[in-house]
Amino acid sequence: MAYINRSQFLARYNEVDRSDSEVALQSVLATCEPREVGDGPLNDVAVLVKDNIEAIGLPGCAGSLALMPFPAQRDALLVTRLRAAGADIVGAANLSEWANFRSSESTSGWSAVGGLTGNPWILDRSAGGSSAGSGAAVAAGLVSVAIGSETDGSIVCPAAFNGVVGLKPTVGTVSVHGVVPISETQDVPGPIAIDVKLAARTYEVISERAGMVDAVNNASVLSQQLRIGVATSFLTHHHKTDAVFERAIRLLEPQVSHLGDAKMPEMSDEIHGDEYTILATEIREDMARYLKDRLGENDLNSLEAIVEFNRANAEHELQHFGQDIFEYALTMEGRASDAYKNARKRSSEWAESECLGPALNSFDLLIAPAYGPAWKSDLTQSVKVSGGAVTSPSALLGWPLLSVPMGLVDGLPVAMAIVGRAHDEARMLALGEIVMNILGTRAVDGFKPEFRRPQRG
Repeated sequence: MAYINRSQFLARYNEVDRSDSEVALQSVLATCEPREVGDGPLNDVAVLVKDNIEAIGLPGCAGSLALMPFPAQRDALLVTRLRAAGADIVGAANLSEWANFRSSESTSGWSAVGGLTGNPWILDRSAGGSSAGSGAAVAAGLVSVAIGSETDGSIVCPAAFNGVVGLKPTVGTVSVHGVVPISETQDVPGPIAIDVKLAARTYEVISERAGMVDAVNNASVLSQQLRIGVATSFLTHHHKTDAVFERAIRLLEPQVSHLGDAKMPEMSDEIHGDEYTILATEIREDMARYLKDRLGENDLNSLEAIVEFNRANAEHELQHFGQDIFEYALTMEGRASDAYKNARKRSSEWAESECLGPALNSFDLLIAPAYGPAWKSDLTQSVKVSGGAVTSPSALLGWPLLSVPMGLVDGLPVAMAIVGRAHDEARMLALGEIVMNILGTRAVDGFKPEFRRPQRG
């Protein structure tokens, strides 16, 4: 069966006179080659990509007006792999602008290009960040899988808030070529999907790593071999969310070899500051390299140029919040500086030697609640996050995280986060499959958003 080659259509449609949209549509369709549907693992699966990922014919602009005049002229490597597997790239998903690393006062899910992403469960609630559109689109049923990216929490948060599955893979297993950067050491794209098996299948494609789907298919056998640590130091302190997690623990315990408490230290302000230093240092260097690679000789060639663009277009770009993180990044002295080297050393040693490493010497995987329920979106004031402590230790090490829905709190989904060592995605996905089976949190079980109107409270 033949289908239209969508990327070819988008590229050509952007080039023609569209004053008469119907004439333009028919003229472009007549010149497009058919796309033959084969037997790939994602055969004719519709996929959205986060709008910081380049795909021919789509903006790939990270939600910023600065990149809007320069739509993607190439496919990111992960997009090439998706197309080769039979996937149909149907569009770009909104995100928190610049992957939520522009302002400390930002509103998750807002970008100057895409506006504010709503949560399909209750429309005035946050869809999370920074892969907000990817999570919301899957929950809303627009697609069954989307690609997000994470530096620290940006897949896990929107997956949790929207009641879908989100896999943040081991850093380096999915190429970031053609992805707008924050941090070479922490950035990684990954799937957000309607269920664990589709997340596993998509991850196999974009990473070219086998064994994920087999692990999910054999989840009941694998789970009986797993020693699971409950990371109590990562509780959300939102009592309803933590109560849902406690119920999930009780139901999960008979399904695994052993389940016990995993004691870990909380992340100190010093380590938080170290992470901030690392990301601010890397984005300045990595953004300049990316812009040169994508745009060649162009005035938009550095983070400094983006900061100036935002100032010149403040009525659109800075209407709700500023760019203090970008401005702070401009003061960084680079990877050769002692400040950067010390921050990297301190934070990675803490995460591996004091936090996750000792716990994972006693257990195969760790579990914790991911976040509290989605807060109301507010473009006037920033909002305090409940939960999310589980994401940063893994981010500092580049280790994987999986978010699976575990229930509802006041009509909003909350999720369990599953933590493993580098390259432990197969066992994490198997455990995620078991969790969703025993809790009945699949769309086919009726775990679906109701698109409720804005609520009081």
